[in-house]
Amino acid sequence: MNFVISICNPDNVNILKEICHELCLPINVILRGRGTAVRSMLDLLGLESNEKRVILSVADNENLKRFIKEQKKKMFIGVPGHGIVVSVPIKSIGGKRTMEKLNADAQVIGNKPEFNPSYELIVAIANEGRMDTVMNAARAAGATGGTVLHGKGEGGRNEEKFYNVSIASEKEVILIVARKEQKSDIMRSILEKAGPNTEAEAIVFSLPTSEVAGFGMFDELTE
Repeated sequence: MNFVISICNPDNVNILKEICHELCLPINVILRGRGTAVRSMLDLLGLESNEKRVILSVADNENLKRFIKEQKKKMFIGVPGHGIVVSVPIKSIGGKRTMEKLNADAQVIGNKPEFNPSYELIVAIANEGRMDTVMNAARAAGATGGTVLHGKGEGGRNEEKFYNVSIASEKEVILIVARKEQKSDIMRSILEKAGPNTEAEAIVFSLPTSEVAGFGMFDELTE
């Protein structure tokens, strides 16, 4: 099973919802986000806005491949500016009813997850308004772009700080898909220029991926 993150333009949300319905994907959550492309890049791609929609789904390996294939066919994923898809392998699922809801096979869940050796998902959580600081640091180390989600940190009364970083304030969650060989440099650059000792107070970590699609000529997904 895979936790699937699809990022697309608002105009394509209904198409993506139809694909999810056709494949009977059990969980679909839609979030509002924004891309990190600069104005000159938006003009080059003929886009008017950085606004994005982030759809969270769960799919087994077979449906994941079909899901990505349909997005490429109907939404032109792989063409710059049309969105990306990245999935993270699910190692375990809590409870029999949850497994039934997800149409999960217990034997499959127990197997060793399959990883994409080429890409990893970097997650940076920074103070509100510091997205540019984080992305400038990431781009300096080779990142090509990212997607930002807005949120609010919540900590207990006695847990206002995590490793001396405030977590009870407005936050921006930046998602960056990076080549595995660039991951360490990007994370190091973010920590040096936007880490806990800076005004951005960014916390950064990475997750393995099982599939990645939407990087144009660099898309290495096997059809």
